[in-house]
Amino acid sequence: MSNKKVTSRALASIAAHTLSNSSSSSIAKQLAGSVLSQVNKENETGKSMETIASNVLKSDKYSETTKQLAASILSQSDSKR
Repeated sequence: MSNKKVTSRALASIAAHTLSNSSSSSIAKQLAGSVLSQVNKENETGKSMETIASNVLKSDKYSETTKQLAASILSQSDSKR
């Protein structure tokens, strides 16, 4: 079943900025790419990205922006997993 949630414009803007920022971590860029892939589409988060996003939210070492991207990814994941 397809996901009915899509990424907001505000979060898409944050994700685009993250991807273009040379100081963004590789994890932040992975999350940002996943967030952007869910703009205006019924894409669902993959299992491996769900795991990455979950680990980011559990950790104290990531920025609030990175955690915001991770939360968005998890909100659009497969509810059966």
